[in-house]
Amino acid sequence: MRCTGKVTTSRKNARTTRLSFLDRIISLLSASAALRRAIHLSKQSRVTQAFMLFARAAGAGIAEAEYRVGRCYLEGSGVPVSLTESVRWLARAAAQDHVEAQWLLAALHVHGSGTSGNRQAVAGNSSVAGLFSGEMALEPDFVAAEKWARRAAEHGSADGQAVLAYILTSGPESMRNLEEARRWYQRAAEAGCPQGALGYAQSLARSVTDDEGRRKVVENLRRAAQAGLVPAIYLLGVMTERGVGAERDLAVAAELYRQAAVKGYRSGQASWGRALMCGLGVKPNLAEGESWLRRAGLAGDPDAAALVGDLYVRGGSLPPNYAEAAIWFRRAAEAGHHTAARALGLLYLTGAGVARDPREAANWLRISADAGDLQARVDLANLLLRGVGDGDPEDLAKARHWLEQAAAAGDLVAALNYGLCLAAGVGVERDERQATQYLRRAADEVASAQYWYGRMLVDGRGVEANAEAGRAWISRAAAVGIADAEAALAEMMVNGRGGPRDPLAATALFEKAAGKGHVGAMFALGLLSGGGYDVPTDRTVAQHWFRAAAERGHAEAQKMLGRYLARGLAGERDPEAARLWLGRAAAQGLADAELDLASIRPMLPTQPCERARHVTDLADL
Repeated sequence: MRCTGKVTTSRKNARTTRLSFLDRIISLLSASAALRRAIHLSKQSRVTQAFMLFARAAGAGIAEAEYRVGRCYLEGSGVPVSLTESVRWLARAAAQDHVEAQWLLAALHVHGSGTSGNRQAVAGNSSVAGLFSGEMALEPDFVAAEKWARRAAEHGSADGQAVLAYILTSGPESMRNLEEARRWYQRAAEAGCPQGALGYAQSLARSVTDDEGRRKVVENLRRAAQAGLVPAIYLLGVMTERGVGAERDLAVAAELYRQAAVKGYRSGQASWGRALMCGLGVKPNLAEGESWLRRAGLAGDPDAAALVGDLYVRGGSLPPNYAEAAIWFRRAAEAGHHTAARALGLLYLTGAGVARDPREAANWLRISADAGDLQARVDLANLLLRGVGDGDPEDLAKARHWLEQAAAAGDLVAALNYGLCLAAGVGVERDERQATQYLRRAADEVASAQYWYGRMLVDGRGVEANAEAGRAWISRAAAVGIADAEAALAEMMVNGRGGPRDPLAATALFEKAAGKGHVGAMFALGLLSGGGYDVPTDRTVAQHWFRAAAERGHAEAQKMLGRYLARGLAGERDPEAARLWLGRAAAQGLADAELDLASIRPMLPTQPCERARHVTDLADL
């Protein structure tokens, strides 16, 4: 028994020695045999031994072996990854008209052979699926790519035809030829290439206008989707959701979006998230829907990021979070989403979630406006006309043009603002007659327009003066809380213009406007309370309102406050403060404030002897 065991072990060792020796003999004697042996070892996942034999056969100039070595270097199979070596060996095989080497080399050049991310995109695909992943590579070499793809295509390679069609569709402008691309895509699709079917479907979708053509698009998308191409799965979902080329079925569309989403396709994630949020073909699930939208947004999908921003603005069960909304709107806007750019601009304009910054608001609104967003154009025009920006005449003219377009399209707020442009000659030649027409059009629904149209009627600007009608329009605007209208109506009630005098009602209106920060109303309340207007005199109240208006830069209020303080009209005499306020009024160009300022003696000194001398001087006055 012992002898038998030794013999058996000896025989096994001898067999192993003979196999290893056989491998060495084969590799030495025949490059072709080495290639066959390498393929056999590769199928057994003995990749290191396989690579050594592939390399030996490639060294003998066998094209298939050169191709295999290139694939090994590309995929890191039995050897460390080396893109340089991969390209070198694939090029050698391609030069010998090895068709698979040609299209793979073309695909590498399309992706850009200097980036590891692109290498993985190609190496991870046994076909040209990497080109149709929706990810754009860096530093491609389309000239070399077109050369090798065309050679592979002309040799009948369906993969090569798909790569060539991709180059003719998405390559540099000088290379693009959509008609030729469609022909190559069609040949690839008819040869059973899933990528060809996807490309052919996309090519057809750009031009078909009839139902038969749309059905052909869906047919090719379905073939590509059945082969597992994720973009095709997603696009088939889009067509199914819209009922284009296929029966509309939201449940089927949602399932297709889900499949694309779980495979990491960001557009699929966005659509699946939207379906969950809105209950489109699936039971609503807000939390899961938001989660998928976030994934898509973080992956760079601008629509998803914008939707997440909208969620934070709306709030729902929680209060709105404008700071978080601004982060997502910025992410979407920087990816080219013009609606998100407008939303971000409005946040900067109002100071919601970000520091208020009209210039930054104008920057984002301009981006959205330049992308064709009509509402952003109106918003930007309003900002520019309020003085935000550099006052560039070209910008003002553009703002006027945008407002005119929006007004013509029925935007009543734009009609109001365009009317104001015409009335003031901002960005356009002054035309008060036309201004009143735009203001009248807007006045039916826009309260601010009611105020301005009323002003034009009262002043007779662009229309025959009619104080009664003007007062009626201003009253309508005041009734809904427009501060300018409240102040204007109150003034008319004080002087009886366009209707009866009513100083007490005027005082109440001025107080409403002042409570909203209307500086002119504050000044008016000071005048009314100071006496002489059929309103109870209270100079303490008058001084309070003069101070409120003066602190907000109202020149006349500064002058009146200075007089009150200089003369002690409210019981408080303060020459130093009087000099300060009169000086501010004079600095704004009020000549009588300068006279008042000159009449005030220098500040009384603090030394007793000096005080006594000045008291004597005052007594002599």
